Formats: sequence, structure tokens, C-alpha cells
Amino acid sequence: MSGYVSRWMNEDVRMFRTMARQFIQQELLPQQDRWRQRHQPDAAAWTAAGYAGLLLPDVLEEYGGGGGTFAHEAVVLEELAYAGVDFAASIQAIVARYILAYGDQDQKSRWLPSLASGDVIAAIAMSEPDAGSDLQGIRTTARRDGDRYVVNGSKTFITNGAQAGLVCLAVKTEPRAVAMRGISLLLIDTANLTGYHVGRSLEKVGLQGQNTCELFFDDVRVDAKACLLGTAEGRGFSQMMEQLPYERLTVAVSAVATAERAVAITTKHAKQRCAFGKPLIDFQNTRFKLAECTTEAYIGRVFLDHCIERFVAGDLEETTTAMAKYWLTDTECRIVDECVQLHGGYGYMTEYPIARMWTDSRVQRIYAGSNEIMKEVIGSSL
Repeated sequence: MSGYVSRWMNEDVRMFRTMARQFIQQELLPQQDRWRQRHQPDAAAWTAAGYAGLLLPDVLEEYGGGGGTFAHEAVVLEELAYAGVDFAASIQAIVARYILAYGDQDQKSRWLPSLASGDVIAAIAMSEPDAGSDLQGIRTTARRDGDRYVVNGSKTFITNGAQAGLVCLAVKTEPRAVAMRGISLLLIDTANLTGYHVGRSLEKVGLQGQNTCELFFDDVRVDAKACLLGTAEGRGFSQMMEQLPYERLTVAVSAVATAERAVAITTKHAKQRCAFGKPLIDFQNTRFKLAECTTEAYIGRVFLDHCIERFVAGDLEETTTAMAKYWLTDTECRIVDECVQLHGGYGYMTEYPIARMWTDSRVQRIYAGSNEIMKEVIGSSL
């Protein structure tokens, strides 16, 4: 999109993008094939990213962050998508967001600097075998026993789970409470934690470079005061509802960047690949399909930039965030699928970036609240 510049892209953010791009290209991208084989990044990559300032760029400097805004976080997510690197830095930012919003001073001082440096890898554990988008249905419990919680249950589809030193865990602290009223969030330090077990690494369709696994809690005993997020039990559901828009906006950022990358890669392929004696780009169908994809990606970019500006200003509400998450991920998948088609047989080979983008993109319509849930959020506002 020649000539278009995002209005949130000031000089400071532009300089940060240059640094982030160089780091990702030089330090993370060369490791990607190996991470995909191992299904997780090296621990050293997290500390390197932390040292480079990529992990919590929108967290206050007093807690080890970069002191920037969501615009800086968006740059990291975009550059990872442009490079095609599976690295779940957004989970680190999402957990930090919960701690900043609801943590006490001890929790902030203990965890945020370690998350920013990459010395601690974070995971957020909400989903269960019988509770995905329906967070009211979680069954993992935390029973009070004096000054301790006794945690029992399991979680699934947990990104970063196998490496996590900190798990932000959704539990029922009052199992008999109606619907969401008994849910609380706990900050679980997993180091040498008796009764805590990491389950199998789940085989996924895409995002092979990220670890996704099950977590099990069998009579895990933790200090109640140090772990409870917030001033009282039973506030976890409202906390999740308040912070999920941040997570959904990070998904939207990756969606637009992936769509833009797909169009760029496919346009280059169409100019180089020949069929029937001429480049693919010379066929009207190819040009029309690319014109459609380019237009949709452009519309998505303008909408996303509007959302980022509003979020940085503090006035992006839940309904618009749901629109962004739903529409931009649907658009991402539609564009990537068209681009696979234009690659022909090569588009189905995993050595080609477009094939990996195709498999990686599909989950975007599912996590952080499925797109069907997003439509319910939008519909309830009408």
C-alpha cells in the first residue's frame, strides 16, 4: 500500500520497528525450522528477546518494561508475522496486562521484571477439555485451606505451557456459585511445585514452533495471598472480560500483518512463475484475485489502525474489538486461502511460506474467543 502510513507510527515507534525487525530477522528467523521440529523455542530466545526489549514494550519502565504504548506491542506482533516466526511473545504481554491491572505491589515487583527480561516465561490457562469459549464452565477448583489454596483440575490448549514459570490460572474458588460468580484468577509459580504436571505436547495443524500442551493440578498447594489476583475472590470472570479485548486486538494485529505478507509473497510469485508461456500476473484472473486480496488487506489495515489509535487513547470498547477480531481473522483466512490457490501445487508444500501461513492462520478464528462468540458480543450491543 504505497504511500499509506499508519497514524500511530511516530518516530519513536518507527525506530523501535527497525530494531525489532533486525532482531527478529537475525536472531529468531534462523532458528524457526529447528523450533518447528522441537515444537517450542529455545529458552535462550526468550532472554535474548527480553534483552532487546521485545517482550513487554508497553509496560512501565519501573517494572522492567519498555515504557511505550500498545503501538510498540503491535510492532513486535507485526514483525513476527511479517517474518513468519512462531514466537508467542503476545502471551507474555497478556499476562503482564493482568498483573498490571489487578496485581498488588508485591506481585508487580516480583513478576513483571522477570517477564520483561524473559527469565520467566508466562502462560495463561483458561481453556479446559469441556470449557473453551464458555469460560463459565471451568471446573478447575481452588479450595481454601487456611492461608493456602488447594488446586485441582486440568487445562488444555495452553500456549507456552511446557516452558511456563508463571501460569495465570482461572479457577473456581466457590464451586457452588452460580455461573461466573465463583471464578478467580491465580498467579501460579510453577518452580518445584508439588502436584503440578505438564502433559503431552499437543499435535496441532499449524503454529508448529510454539508449544501447546495440557496442564494438570493434583492437590497443588499455593500461598493464597501471593497467588490471588485482585483484592477479593470471585472477580476472575469480570477480570477476564475486561482484559480479553487486549488479547483480541493482538490477534487482529497478527491477522492484518499475515494478510499483507500473503499478498506480497503471492504478487512476487505471480510475477516470477510462468504458465502457458507468460507470467501468472499477465492472466486477468490472477490480477483480479490479487486486486481483491490487496483491497481487503488495505481495508483491514485502515480498520486496525483506527482500533490501535483508539486503544492507545483509552477509548476502544469491547464491541469494536470483537468486530476487529472476528472480521480481520476471517479476512486473513480468506486472503491466505486465495493466495494458496494462486501458488498452485507449490502452495500445498510446507517448504513454501504460504502453506505454513495457511495452516497457522486457521486457529486465529478460534482462540481468544471464537468468531461466533465475537458475533454474540456484537449482537448483544444492537
